[in-house]
Order: sequence, then structure tokens, then C-alpha cells
Amino acid sequence: MEWEETQTKTKTTLDYYDEHSAQFTKETVNVQFSAVQDSFLRLIPEGGSILDFGCGSGRDSLYFMQRGYAVEACDGSSKMVESASRLTGLPVKHMLFSELAETDRYDGIFACASILHVPFADLPDILARIIKALKPEGIAYISFKYGEFEGNRNGRYFTDMNEERLSKVLSNLDHYKVIDTMITADVRPGREHEKWL
Repeated sequence: MEWEETQTKTKTTLDYYDEHSAQFTKETVNVQFSAVQDSFLRLIPEGGSILDFGCGSGRDSLYFMQRGYAVEACDGSSKMVESASRLTGLPVKHMLFSELAETDRYDGIFACASILHVPFADLPDILARIIKALKPEGIAYISFKYGEFEGNRNGRYFTDMNEERLSKVLSNLDHYKVIDTMITADVRPGREHEKWL
């Protein structure tokens, strides 16, 4: 039953992105996000391997590629895969988060506003997959809308996160340390009141 519920939540969200991919790309592809991107890159070896995990429009993949990093990208929405492939020229992989099965492969995994669509109960598994896919000193960046809400919002499934909820999700995981947590404002025009963890 839980598996079926997760599948329904995932399908609802992916259907949204398939239907609204052009609009979503237009709204996000040119957003100025270099402060976060550069903070992440400072922790990655020069020319290192990065997985853009839930790449959306491909904005971040392109930014990392232009700075000399070896980028792989994936997304669960077939339409977002097409959009990101067009933008970056990469063979973006059509893949669900639960299908990540690499071991010690990446110097960095960038999960920007992506795994926030995973139900809270399923996040430990996804985070364990991220940890396993990273090299021993690898770096992961993950972001969530700030708060305690979980459920459908604007046609998609969201799991919001605050410090307490994040601590709970991480409590059963091994082989990681938190380098930094921060609360930031949304960088999209008109949405500065929205907070992110």
C-alpha cells in the first residue's frame, strides 16, 4: 500500500513537470543562482565529477560544465530531460531518484529543489543512495522549501524541511557529516518571501 501511495505521489509530480516543462524552464533557466552554485563548486576538486540529481531545465548542469566540471544529469520527467538535453547538449538520463545505484562515482551531487518531491518516509533511502554514490570525500548539496508541510501543493507533491525534520531524516544514516546548513530566500523575482533550507 505504501509503495502504491508513493507511486501515485511521484506520478502526480512528474505529470505536472511533463505538462508544464516549457513554462518551468522559462521561469528557472535564467535565475541568478551563482552564489549557491559557487559555494558548492568550492568544495569539489577542479574538473571533478558532478551529478545534477533532478536537473530540471539543466541550468545548473550548464553552469558546472562551463566551469570545466564533468557533469552527468538526470530527471524523472521525460519533458524536463528533453529540455535539459537541449540546453546542455548532455545525454540527460531519464531516471527516478530511487533508481540511483552508483557506488563511489561522484565528487559532488547537486540536488537543488529536487528531492523535496520525495515523501518524508522515503527520504532516508534516497539520501543513503546519494551517500553511496559519492566518493568517500564527496559533497552533496540538497535543498528543500523551509517548513513542516508535506502534501500536494500547486499540482506537485512536496516535503518541506526545517532543522528538526532534517535531523530526524539524517538520524538513521551513516558515513556523512553536515558541513553547513543555511536558510535562504528564493532567488526568483517576486518570491523573495519564500524560504529554503
